[in-house]
Amino acid sequence: MNIPAALKDSAVASLIALALFVPMIGLVLKGQSLNIQLLRALFVVAAVFAGRMLISMLLQSGLLGRLVEVIRKVLVYLSPVVGLVERRSFRFIGLLLVVLVAVPFLPGSSNYLIQILSLTLVYVILATGLNIVVGLAGLLDLGFVAFFATGAYGYAMLAQYAGLSFWAAIPLTAGIAAAMGCLLGLPVLRMHGDYLAIVTLGFGEIIRILLVNMIDITGGPNGISVPRPTLFGLGFTRRLEEGQLGFHEFFGLPYSASHRYIFIYLLILAFTVAAIWIFKRLREMPIGRAWEALREDEIACKALGINHTTTKLSAFTLGATFGGVGGVFFAAMEGFINPSSFTFVESAIILSIVVLGGMGSIVGVILAAMGITLLPELFREFENYRMLVFGLAMVFIMIWRPGGLLKVRRKTFARGGHGG
Repeated sequence: MNIPAALKDSAVASLIALALFVPMIGLVLKGQSLNIQLLRALFVVAAVFAGRMLISMLLQSGLLGRLVEVIRKVLVYLSPVVGLVERRSFRFIGLLLVVLVAVPFLPGSSNYLIQILSLTLVYVILATGLNIVVGLAGLLDLGFVAFFATGAYGYAMLAQYAGLSFWAAIPLTAGIAAAMGCLLGLPVLRMHGDYLAIVTLGFGEIIRILLVNMIDITGGPNGISVPRPTLFGLGFTRRLEEGQLGFHEFFGLPYSASHRYIFIYLLILAFTVAAIWIFKRLREMPIGRAWEALREDEIACKALGINHTTTKLSAFTLGATFGGVGGVFFAAMEGFINPSSFTFVESAIILSIVVLGGMGSIVGVILAAMGITLLPELFREFENYRMLVFGLAMVFIMIWRPGGLLKVRRKTFARGGHGG
């Protein structure tokens, strides 16, 4: 084992880490003074030195290569399972739907678990909408959170200033989000790639900044309260409005906060199923084929006689509609919203769900949404390491399945033989 070479590599890595981390974490601005905390930076440098030394020794001994080979064999064994899910995608969805419907009524269920599952389903709706824009049409949208915020704040303001109910706000808010999607699509008709990503990113930031600064309307950084949805006028809160009948009173049940959690969860689940069905139908319709043609080659798409203007606008509009509906459910679930819930990180998470799940895939988006939103919430005690694990998981998936967790399987037609 060549120890001097390993020490040399470790020293070079440590010097690079020293140059990077001393200004990043060793210099702390406190008020108008600058505090120098070199101990934190030196600790990271020492960790880099030890890690690089360990990797060099593993590489020289061949242990790392054997470990990679073991992981590769495990992934080879897992590939048939992934392929089975791809081939039986809607059977898998049906089985998952049965499980999700039964979860709230299982003995070990809790309000916390139901809330996490509700949030996961909201992200499935959002990712389904972005899947139209990115997965099918191939338009890189980094500002999808703007439509998410439009749905949430649209419901909150329609309820507060116009007195509209949750059910009346859903179609109106979806229409507002669709109009904003069309408005975004107009100036970016001639853009693609990096330029499109930058413009959509700016659009998302503009919406967030407006929400922060329009204090008289949106409440600014303090946020705004959102009324809880009702079931045909039956409330789920302990303190009801005058003349309003409670769900527990109507059915003669003792009051329980779990009734509200279960109601909202089942409501979001029903709309999630509807969103998946709509996405599937759109993908199989001529407009879905036009989106995919636009994604593969815009010039060839125009040569085929497809109107790329209406195709792009329809993708942005329909994707934004899903985002608006997801925002309504998020606001109804939380009961309170503020601009901090609609930052660029949310757009990145939704885009990660689409990319990791597989561009245009339905089951892949569901699995990725569960992996990205459900698992980190269940392991919240490791909160400081969640983003690290998230990044490693993305690298791992991109190496193992570069096309995403599940690829879209197209219908194939066998060529029939002709008798002589």
